[in-house]
Amino acid sequence: MNLFEEIRDKKILLIDDDESIRDSMSMFFLGEGISIDTLETAEEGVNAIKKQHYDIIITDYKLPSMDGLSFLKHIHVLCPDSFKIFLTTYGNKEEFSEATRLGADEYIVKPFTTKLIKDVLTRFMERRR
Repeated sequence: MNLFEEIRDKKILLIDDDESIRDSMSMFFLGEGISIDTLETAEEGVNAIKKQHYDIIITDYKLPSMDGLSFLKHIHVLCPDSFKIFLTTYGNKEEFSEATRLGADEYIVKPFTTKLIKDVLTRFMERRR
């Protein structure tokens, strides 16, 4: 079974204020037959998570009003079993440590490729097996 067959039934949420990233990630996942919800703000993300469970949550660090670290704090209790991927352009050790402490499972520095996303999701599925 390939990766995309394995995650086809997973609910995925992407939060990024960059419309081009939301669009390209949507095209990437939809091209593989996988549904993804995309939102612009962390507040929208918290509201979405209160309404529905997500198996995979991808969040950017720099977001309007509430940053990705604050978002991770908010959702830590709401979805402790979700696989969380933290995106950032900055990529420093302190940020990585804090994101990990707040529940991020993976850390990706922008710009990134679809291959990197596939590799991260493959590690997620291997952990779940």
